Amino acid sequence: MDKKIKEYRFFLKDTLRKITDFSQTDQNKGVEPPPVEKPYPPEAPRIDLPPRESWANIQDISLNATLANRKSRRKYLEKPLTQEELSFLLWATQGIRGRPFSGHAFRTVPSAGCRHAFETYLALLNVQGLEQGIYRFLPLSHQLLLEFTLEDLEEKIVKAAFGQTFAARGALLFIWTAIPYRMEWRYGTASHKVIALDAGHVCQNLYLACEALGAGTCAIAAYDQTLADKLVKVDGEDEFVIYMAPVGKVS
Repeated sequence: MDKKIKEYRFFLKDTLRKITDFSQTDQNKGVEPPPVEKPYPPEAPRIDLPPRESWANIQDISLNATLANRKSRRKYLEKPLTQEELSFLLWATQGIRGRPFSGHAFRTVPSAGCRHAFETYLALLNVQGLEQGIYRFLPLSHQLLLEFTLEDLEEKIVKAAFGQTFAARGALLFIWTAIPYRMEWRYGTASHKVIALDAGHVCQNLYLACEALGAGTCAIAAYDQTLADKLVKVDGEDEFVIYMAPVGKVS
């Protein structure tokens, strides 16, 4: 067996937990926890998303039907998503349940130690009332932050996705970044396997939520790391892209 394969298998095991000195993590040293949401300038333009109690067009479908219908979908109609539908998808994948406390925030998805190491960026292509551009979800206030607009957005998405054209054919592209220190603060060197597990929880919720909208998605784990990080303007070290998924209406 290739030596590298054996080395990389180690990542899947929980052996590190036995040799990690948790007394030396920043949490146990009394260091303040990192913020649950990436800070932004107070003057930054923000957009209020329709709150959950106002949703009128999100259909209730049974869990049985949702699980039976869930699959990866790569072909999308040229139809926009509404802001209500976008609001629902963001709530389903990273929505806050209750008030944050001590650097923690319960959400609609599970996370190891309630650390939630992700930020949600969106490349919006066809959402009613919103211009094309790169946005970031602010879960604490359930708002969108316009990060910047970008020329040739579809072309840049496809390049970042290693030429997978379906990545730019939906109404939007979810781009999740990881901020590893949120998890490392508690778990030190035992953090990185659970960050990867948590990413799966988030994307599965997106798959299920899409079924309620007559929409589809397809997880993308094969991407050009440098171009993906550049697409959302993160440094690639303390924050970097970990997962992507387009969303579009399907027939």
